[in-house]
Amino acid sequence: MHARLVRSATVAISVTTALAWAPAASALSSEPTPSASAAPAETPAQDAGSVEITKKDPEGQTLPGAAFLLLDSAGQEAGSGKTDVQGRLAFPDLEPGVYRLKETDSGSPLHGVVADQDVIVTPGATTRLTITDPFKAATVLLQAKDDKTGQLLPGATVNIGTGTSTLLTLTTGPKGTASGELPVSSRKTHFWVKQIKAPAGYDLYKPSKTFTAGPGAPVTVTVTNAKTTTDPKPEPSEKPTHKPTPSPSSPGKPTSGTSGGTPPAEARPTPEIASSSVAAAPVGDSTPTGSLARTGADAAPWLIGGAAVLIAAGGGSLLLARRNRPSTRVDGSTDR
Repeated sequence: MHARLVRSATVAISVTTALAWAPAASALSSEPTPSASAAPAETPAQDAGSVEITKKDPEGQTLPGAAFLLLDSAGQEAGSGKTDVQGRLAFPDLEPGVYRLKETDSGSPLHGVVADQDVIVTPGATTRLTITDPFKAATVLLQAKDDKTGQLLPGATVNIGTGTSTLLTLTTGPKGTASGELPVSSRKTHFWVKQIKAPAGYDLYKPSKTFTAGPGAPVTVTVTNAKTTTDPKPEPSEKPTHKPTPSPSSPGKPTSGTSGGTPPAEARPTPEIASSSVAAAPVGDSTPTGSLARTGADAAPWLIGGAAVLIAAGGGSLLLARRNRPSTRVDGSTDR
């Protein structure tokens, strides 16, 4: 009976030792349990996305030092940074969704910033963006001047453009100047300026002028105008140079050069005596009622006047002949 008790004790001790060693072996096992931290770490790696930016200017040159800010859908900052020497910037490990990208500084005195834009991040993918910063506009100052005196002139209107496009229209104000911003597409852009309206009292400046402008740089453009020349109007003469001559067919009006109403002798009409008509009239034929018979008596004043002129002319000729006749002296000589 004593032997049976010893065997039972030995078996009990063996069983107890085996149970105490088993947990130590499980803890040293290299296989992870389902609750290990490695399993959750794989989930964001599979769902995360990223954004990569490449910054350039309109001529294709990369721009370092440009600052960007990335905001999530709630408006919270999800990342920020500046482009490197190659003009690149990356935002890794982003949850999928829509983000807002803002450029806060171009990093260049010649370039401006772009407008804000939305960026979509997809799971396990990289969204690549190429952003082109525009050149800053040039500031143009327009002057209109008198071509002789250099005086600034208001009211001049010009168009400014490049190629076939008009980019800016300016009109000089009361001080003869105007200013505006002119967009440029390169570090040295060529422009033309053409006047479309001249100042009051001046001729239009028809030729086109050309100039160059750079980004963010001021430039002055000057157009000159010449005064409009007008031909003097002829002033009307105070005294008429010609007097109208009355028509010779108008009876009773004096002709040009006469002082009285009586026409000269050579211009007086000679009345015709209708003697044949009187002789042909039958005896006893009565004169029609309301008229006088033509007897030639109405021509008597003209005949008397003509005889008086002839007598006066003859007397004058006789007197002149007597004055011109040589006189005979006593000694027989003659005086002239």
